[in-house]
Amino acid sequence: MSKDETTTTADAPKKSKKMLLIIIAAAVVLLGGGGAGAFFMLKGDSAEAAVVEKGSVTPIEDALTINLADGHYLKLKFSLQQTADAGAESVDTSEAINLAIDEYTGKKVAELSTEKGRDAIKADLLKKIERVYIEEDKKMVMDIYYTQFVTQ
Repeated sequence: MSKDETTTTADAPKKSKKMLLIIIAAAVVLLGGGGAGAFFMLKGDSAEAAVVEKGSVTPIEDALTINLADGHYLKLKFSLQQTADAGAESVDTSEAINLAIDEYTGKKVAELSTEKGRDAIKADLLKKIERVYIEEDKKMVMDIYYTQFVTQ
C-alpha cells in the first residue's frame, strides 16, 4: 500500500464521527426548540378554548359603506360570533358597527386587498369588539365573520 492510501482510510472514520456528532447535536437542538415552542403555543390555546364556547351568531343586517383613502370605499357586512355565556339573546350590534366604521375609515385599498392586510385589520377590530362586549366579567363576543367585503 502506498502512503496516500493509508492516510485516506485513517481519515475516513474521523470525518464520519465528526459528522455523526454534528447531526446528533443539530437534531437535539431542533427537537428541543420545537418541543418548547409547541408547549408554549399550545398551552395558551388549550386553556382559552376550554373556557370559551361558541354561542349564537348575530348578523349585521345592512351592509356598511365606508370611505377609504384616495376616494375609494369599502362595502362591508359581518356577523358577530357570540359566546355561550351571552345566552340565546342577540347582542346589540350598534357598538360593533361603530367600531368597524372607525377601524376601516381612511384605510388604503392596498392594505385591504391582501389576505395579510385584511387579517391584521380584522384582528384589531376583533380586539376592540371583545373589549366592548363584556358583561359581568364574561366575554360576550369571541369572533367576527365577514359576510361581504368589497373594495372599489
